[in-house]
Amino acid sequence: MDLKAYIRDVPDFPSPGILFRDITPLLKDTAAFKYVIERFHHQYADRGIDVVVAVEARGFLFGAPLAHIMGIPLAISRKQGKLPFESINTEYELEYGTAVIEMHKDAVAPGQRALLMDDLLATGGTLAATARLVEELGGSVEGMALAVELTDLGGRQRLSGYDIFSLIQY
Repeated sequence: MDLKAYIRDVPDFPSPGILFRDITPLLKDTAAFKYVIERFHHQYADRGIDVVVAVEARGFLFGAPLAHIMGIPLAISRKQGKLPFESINTEYELEYGTAVIEMHKDAVAPGQRALLMDDLLATGGTLAATARLVEELGGSVEGMALAVELTDLGGRQRLSGYDIFSLIQY
């Protein structure tokens, strides 16, 4: 299946000069979305993954169905102030400034093998921060799964040492 056919290019969003890769057409097409989840499942079914960690917000869209199919827990990483229970957090760099991401203290148990999921890999800052949180909780990051990878933004290099799997590359 040509998954790029389900990604819409939106010029000048969210600001002039940015070409936004919109996944909503992929989500809207049931066959394409099913295919994506099945590809992720095929990639990770035999890897001994104990928990899927989905990154806010679009990572939830891929992480939840995959965790369900694999029969394993779903944990989430969210922007600061969004989680109701005791949490740990870490700051990370954005293109213009910094942000904070957090996870519940009980999201990943020591020794659990985690698969991190997000919709898109750009610079890798959010995934790197989420990986730090998983490792701080005593888990190990066994892989990072993404629908889209923007190869020219250096995210894969920033995340060197982690196993990265992306379905669509630009």
